Amino acid sequence: MLQRTSTPIRVGDVVVGGNAPITVQSMTKTDTRDVEATVAQIERLTRAGCEIVRSAVPDMEAANALASIRARISIPIIADIHFDHRLALASIDAGVDGLRLNPGNIRRRTHLQKVVAMAKERQIPIRVGVNGGSMPADYRAGELEPERMVALAMEQIGMLEDMDFGLIKVSLKSSDVLTTIEAYRLIADRIPYPLHLGVTEAGPPSTGGIRNALGIGILLHMGIGDTIRVSISGDPLLEVDNGREILRSLGLAQSGPQLISCPTCGRTTLDVPGLATRLSEYLRDIRIPLRIAVMGCTVNGPGECRSADIGIAGGVDKVMMYRGGTFLRSIPTEQAFEALTQEIASLAAAGSNHVE
Repeated sequence: MLQRTSTPIRVGDVVVGGNAPITVQSMTKTDTRDVEATVAQIERLTRAGCEIVRSAVPDMEAANALASIRARISIPIIADIHFDHRLALASIDAGVDGLRLNPGNIRRRTHLQKVVAMAKERQIPIRVGVNGGSMPADYRAGELEPERMVALAMEQIGMLEDMDFGLIKVSLKSSDVLTTIEAYRLIADRIPYPLHLGVTEAGPPSTGGIRNALGIGILLHMGIGDTIRVSISGDPLLEVDNGREILRSLGLAQSGPQLISCPTCGRTTLDVPGLATRLSEYLRDIRIPLRIAVMGCTVNGPGECRSADIGIAGGVDKVMMYRGGTFLRSIPTEQAFEALTQEIASLAAAGSNHVE
């Protein structure tokens, strides 16, 4: 894939854009004013592989809480601001690593200038975020939605550029997959800034994951995108899991395991769904690139297992275990999970490389 070249920015200690790896983001779904709950959720997201997190800042209490939150987490945090420039200033004072705002939502230019000046002084990037659902209904009403989104983004980028600010990241999100893809395609060659990808208001995990995989995946395959967030109505851990899997599936992930499991059929005697679900939870804490196969029979099973780092192919009472492409031993079916996790832990401890 030919990657679009963008100007890199730094969000805390994470580089976004340029030749940096594509990062996975999420957003807390706790009340930001509840420091304990927000920190706990961010810690869970971090363990799952989230690299940048965003939190909503609806009022000054939430903005002030960011200082305590920032002091207790290990990944960069971005403050999500709308309308009130004072919340942006307080969030910067609290030590956040970035802002997400729409410059057009801050009505007075003098207020926006204060935010931009402080962000420039602290070297804090600003993401210009345009969502299809929040555009004014009468804005360029005769044009198609992707064109309207790009036009609005260009206006808001221009506001920041007029203030000599260049630490910019841009997102153009719609709940419609094709609209999202077209909007990013239209803007990709018009600006040098990193692009944050996502399909917004995409729905619950069953549909939201699919819509984001299509929108984000197609754009990444086109070489467009520097950081991603899978937006779904549900546990933010699922956003991170889906984001990491999108990158792995396109060969863009820098670390982490890939679980292969069969869809099962009438030949299957192994509880593949249950075992795969347990392994997915276990693998959240593994960072080295591994390929694990869980196969329910001996038709496709041995072939998939031989191309994996670790794999099992199911039988009636026993499963065949493979490691490094080679048959290792047969084990009782009821011991499959424990045997797999022991082999995974052994490879993780050794820092084994991924089997190509």
